[in-house]
Amino acid sequence: MRCPTTRTCFVSIRSFSSSNLLPALAGHEPNDLLNEVRLLSSRGQLHQALSLFYNSSPELHSLQTYATLFNECARHGYLQQGLRLHHFMLAHFPSCTSDLFVTNHLINMYSKCGYLQYAHQLFDAMPKRNVVSWTALVSGYAQCGRGVESFRLFSDMLAERDCRPNDFAFTSVLSSCDYLCGKQLHALVLKMGLGASVYVTNSLITMYSKSYKVEEAWTLFKSLSCWSLVSWNSMIAGFQLAKLGMHAVGVFVKMHHEGIGFNRATLLSVFSSLCGSHGIDINLGLKFCFQVYCLSVKTGFISEVEVATAFMKAYSELGGDVSEFYHLFLETSCQDIIFWTSMITALAEPDPAKAFFLYRRLLREGLTPDLYTFSIVLKACAGFVTEQHALAIHSQVIKAGFKDETVLRNALIHAYARCGSIALSKKVFEEMGCRDLVSWNSMLKAYGLHGKAKEALQLFPQMDLKPDTATFVALLSACSHCGMVEEGLRIFDSMFKDHGIIPQLDHYACMVDILGRAGRIVEAEELIRRMPMEPDSVVWSALLGSCRKHGETQLAKTAVSKLKQMEPENSLGYVQMSNIYSSGGRFNEAGTIRKEMDGSGVRKEPGLSWIEVGNQVHEFASGGRHHPQREAICTKLQGLIGQLKEIGYVPEISLALHDIEEEHKQEQLFHHSEKMALVFAVMNEGKLHGGGNVIRIMKNIRICVDCHNFMKLASGFLQKEIIVRDSNRFHHFKDSICSCNDYW
Repeated sequence: MRCPTTRTCFVSIRSFSSSNLLPALAGHEPNDLLNEVRLLSSRGQLHQALSLFYNSSPELHSLQTYATLFNECARHGYLQQGLRLHHFMLAHFPSCTSDLFVTNHLINMYSKCGYLQYAHQLFDAMPKRNVVSWTALVSGYAQCGRGVESFRLFSDMLAERDCRPNDFAFTSVLSSCDYLCGKQLHALVLKMGLGASVYVTNSLITMYSKSYKVEEAWTLFKSLSCWSLVSWNSMIAGFQLAKLGMHAVGVFVKMHHEGIGFNRATLLSVFSSLCGSHGIDINLGLKFCFQVYCLSVKTGFISEVEVATAFMKAYSELGGDVSEFYHLFLETSCQDIIFWTSMITALAEPDPAKAFFLYRRLLREGLTPDLYTFSIVLKACAGFVTEQHALAIHSQVIKAGFKDETVLRNALIHAYARCGSIALSKKVFEEMGCRDLVSWNSMLKAYGLHGKAKEALQLFPQMDLKPDTATFVALLSACSHCGMVEEGLRIFDSMFKDHGIIPQLDHYACMVDILGRAGRIVEAEELIRRMPMEPDSVVWSALLGSCRKHGETQLAKTAVSKLKQMEPENSLGYVQMSNIYSSGGRFNEAGTIRKEMDGSGVRKEPGLSWIEVGNQVHEFASGGRHHPQREAICTKLQGLIGQLKEIGYVPEISLALHDIEEEHKQEQLFHHSEKMALVFAVMNEGKLHGGGNVIRIMKNIRICVDCHNFMKLASGFLQKEIIVRDSNRFHHFKDSICSCNDYW
C-alpha cells in the first residue's frame, strides 16, 4: 500500500456536524464563511472547517477561502484532504485554475506534502508565474532533500524576467545545496545586496557548517553587525557538527553573558556538542553540562522530552554516574512519563539492562507508557542478546492499542533484527498496512546486517517512496558485507544520476570498504583523494581494515597516521597496524607498535561476549575472568577443542605475540570470550531461549579469524545454529558454514 511521506488523514466529511454553524451563515456574504473558516483553522479545527465549507452554499466559496484551506492542509500535511478539496474546486469553481493566487497555494500544499510531481505539473501549466510560484517549488524540492533540482529551479528562476528571488527563496535553496553551489549562491547574495539579510546569512552559516567548512561559517558569523537567536543557534550547531564541542560551549557562554535568551534548539545543540566531540575535558564538560541543565530547569525547557533526553545522553557520555541521574530525577518537581522516558532514553544504548529495569519500575509506579516510551524501550531491547524482551514489549504494545502505529512497527523491525531474528523483522514489515521511509530503510538495514544483500537489492525496487541518504547507506553496507562490488558501484553512481542525492561521508566510507575489502585498494585510495569533503575517521578506518585484510603495509601507515590525528585516544590504528606486521611475520615492528601504544596511554577495548541463560545475562572476558564457573567452563572448553581438532580445527596463531611459546599462543586463543560463552551455553542448553537449538552470542568487537573457524566447526559438531553478533554484523553458523561465506 502506498503511503505518503507526510501525515495523511482519511476522515469522512460527514463525521463532523456543522448544523450549529450553517444557520448562522444563512443569508450572509462570502466573507462570513471565510472568517468562520479562518477562526476554526486558527483553533486547530481544520476538519470542522472543511465540513462547514463543503456543507455551505457554493455561492459563499471565494478564492480566499480556498487559499486558506489549502494553506491549512499544507501546514498540517493533510494530503488526502487537500486532494479532495482540489477535486471539489475543479468541479464547482473551474475558473480558479487560472488564478495565480490559488495556484500558488496549491503548489505550496503539494510541495509541503511531498507530492512534487503534482506541484511541478501545476507549475508548468501556469500561464503566468511570480516569485511566490518559483519559491514554493524551490522550497518543496529543498524540503524533500532534492538539492540538485532545487538549485536548478532557482537558476531557472534567475533567468525569468521580472522575478527577483527574495530572502525566502535564498534560504530555501541554501538549506539543501552542497558547498560548491552554496559558494555560488553566496556570491549572488553579495551581488544582489542581500548580505545584510539576517535570514540569508543564517542560512549561509548553516550551509557552510553542514559542508564541514566551519571556519568559513565562523568568519561569516563574526562579520554580522547584529546577531539574531537563529544566528547564535546556527553557529553553535555548526561547531557541534564539526565535533568542536568546546567552541560550541564558548559561543553559548558568550551568548549568555551578552544577555541573549536561548530556546529549545539552543539547548539541543549545546548538549549534543558535549557528546563525541574532540578535546573536551571530562571534568569541565560535566560541570558545564550540569550548569546548562540548571538553566534549562530554571526556564522550564527541561520539561520537554527532547531537551531532557539530550541532557541525559550528554551527562551519561561524559561519565556522569547513573545514581546521580536518579537523584537528579527525584529532585525534579515533575516526575511524569516524560522524565521517566528521558531517563530510559539516556540508558537505552549504553546500558539496556538498566533501561529495562527503569521501564519495569515505571510500570510499578502506576504510570502508563505512551507511544514514545514504547519506542525507546524497544530501542533498549535491541541491545539484548535474544528477542524475548522485544517479544514481551510487542505484546504490551498490542494490548495498549498501538499495534498499527508505524513508529512502533519500525522500532520492532530494528529490535528484532538486532536481536538476531531477521524472520520476525520481515514478518512485522510484511504485515504493515502503511510503511514510511523509516520502515523501508529499517528493513534494508536488517537485511544488510544479516548478510542478506540479495534480499536487500530485491526489496529496494519495491519502494513506493523516494529513497533518502540513509537508504543508500543501508544498500551500500549490504553490498559491502557480501562483497558485491559491481552492484555497490552501480548503486553509488545512481545516487546522484537517478535520485538527485549527493553522496555524503557515510556513502564514501561504504564505497572505500566495498573496494578495499575486495582487494581493489588502489581504487579505494583514489576515491578518497577525489572526495569533495575531508575524509573522517570512519573512511580511514575502512581503508585500514582493507589494508589489514590484504597486507598493504605502506597505505596502512598513512591511514593510521590520519586516525591518530583525528582520534588520538582510539586504539584501532595501533591494533590494526600491529596485526598487519604480525601477519607478515614482522614481529619486532608489531612489538614496537604495542610499546608506542602503551607509551601513549592508549588502551585497547577488551573483548567481551554476552549470552543469555534463563533470565540472566552472563558476561565473559578473555579467559573467563571473574565468572564463578570459570574452572568448569575451561575444562569443558578443553574437551571441545580436542574434539574439533580431530575434525580439522587448526588454531590461527599468526596474530599472537612472537615472544611467547606456541603452546601459550594457542592457550590465548582458546580462552577468547566468545568460545567461553559458547561452552557455557552448551553446559546450560536446557535454560536457553528456544530450547537450546539456537545459541546466540553478542560480542563488542569484531570476531577474530580463529574464533570464526572454531564456530563454524562447532556448529556442525554440536548440530546447533550459532548466531554471533559482533561489532559489524551477524554471523549465522550452521552445518559448519557461516552466512558470511568467510567474507567479513
